[in-house]
Amino acid sequence: RRYFEGPWMHKFKEKYYLSYSTGDTHYICYATGDNPIGPFKYAGKILEPVVGWTTHHSICEFEGRWFLFYHDSSLSKGVTHLRCMKVIEIFYDELGNIKTVYPYKEKN
Repeated sequence: RRYFEGPWMHKFKEKYYLSYSTGDTHYICYATGDNPIGPFKYAGKILEPVVGWTTHHSICEFEGRWFLFYHDSSLSKGVTHLRCMKVIEIFYDELGNIKTVYPYKEKN
């Protein structure tokens, strides 16, 4: 739940999603609200920890599909300043919750 940096906001259906990096715990978490200026309520994790550090991200819709863009240090074997960009499709359940992404599992 801890906010560290790298906030990103997007709107899905009628909810605003404020997502952020938790810093040294290596999660991307999110909170939801009915208004872009809040209040927001913690809703869960979007991305489990990756190789690297703060995992800045963005979430964008393209042709009706939603994508999470983020970075990690997997190609540099953990050298945190040598990052590579990743993208993965994300999914919402029927209540609008984002299904957690496990980045190193073959299938999410």
